[in-house]
Amino acid sequence: MEIEESIRAKYQILGPSLNELSRRLWAATEAAALGYGGTSLVARATGISRNSIIVGRRQIESGAPIAEGRVRQAGGGRKANVEHQPELKQQLESLVDPLTRGDPESPLRWTVKSTRRLAKELMAKGYKASERLVAALLKAMGYSLQANKKTLEGKQHPDRNAQFEYINARVSKELRLSQPVISVDTKKKELVGNYANNGTQWRTAKDPRKVNGHDFPGPDVPKAHPYGIYELKRNAGFVNVGTDHDTATFAVASIRSWWKKQGKKAYPKAKRLLITADAGGSNGARLRLWKWELQRLADELGFPILVSHFPPGTSKWNKVEHRLFSFISSNWRGEPLTDYATVVNLIAKTTTTTGLKVSCRLDTKKYEVGKVVSKEEWESINIAKDSFHGDWNYTIRPRKKT
Repeated sequence: MEIEESIRAKYQILGPSLNELSRRLWAATEAAALGYGGTSLVARATGISRNSIIVGRRQIESGAPIAEGRVRQAGGGRKANVEHQPELKQQLESLVDPLTRGDPESPLRWTVKSTRRLAKELMAKGYKASERLVAALLKAMGYSLQANKKTLEGKQHPDRNAQFEYINARVSKELRLSQPVISVDTKKKELVGNYANNGTQWRTAKDPRKVNGHDFPGPDVPKAHPYGIYELKRNAGFVNVGTDHDTATFAVASIRSWWKKQGKKAYPKAKRLLITADAGGSNGARLRLWKWELQRLADELGFPILVSHFPPGTSKWNKVEHRLFSFISSNWRGEPLTDYATVVNLIAKTTTTTGLKVSCRLDTKKYEVGKVVSKEEWESINIAKDSFHGDWNYTIRPRKKT
């Protein structure tokens, strides 16, 4: 990633003074110096097509004198298909629209159609459109692409799409009003010790890190339960690493820690808090203890807590998964999580090119498993279910002090 940024920075300085030929040769030289994968990396960093870079490399490798010849003026050459077909973008939008989740400004916008399928449908309408062009147009319009096969996770709830739209509208409203919106979940538990961790890292040749040959931990082997909180507005992550059990009490304790350490300072005028969460796990929609603990938190904060759950089987669209957890896994790939200090430090060092900042703390408290909410406690919860799917969308307000 640092190399790509370096190439991009160079091109921003040199690009304006290069003509077509010198730009192609410069890009080819940089790609050759990088070796395997260099062509793709330079293309991503500069926007120069791979074909141009490949042509430049062939010119250099041939050893023949390179005659400058005629160089096209800026804007010369064959026009892109999108310029010849000004209505192409609108047509693409119309194809995606029926499957779009949320409004155009939604931070949760995505589409379930693949670039191949969309390109075929455009060509059937008489347009010239490759998969690459479709991908570029969708990215420019603010979409992220999901392959069709990845959306079929078992039986789908009939209100699945409607719930996505509901979440989108709710999130967008709160962000416009500068109210805190967080996405929460527990990352999979990790073994703490000299165990193999997926992925590779740079080491001296023929000197792999030696780890335990088997991952069959007994009850005494320590485990880490990272509970993640991703804050949409500030692109910030907070992870509370538990050492005991992943319970609803632990989940809400993690949110409480985030508020005390970050949320309170970032939102001094907060009037409510919106939480998006999976439908299962320690923050499950049907879990009484989750709602009871949220009631206690609402009482402490003095303002309502709004909750929206993603439909069953759709956890990967929860922002915390691909905006936080995926980068944590990438950051510690190939690194044995030998102790809790290593876990916390690796999580806290996670960054991205989009400016993600992550803080992490270790939670050594004990959390009781199988805790039951009594009838009296349950009936005391000040919960208001939304008119649409009150089982997934609800608000818990502070109780009046007696």
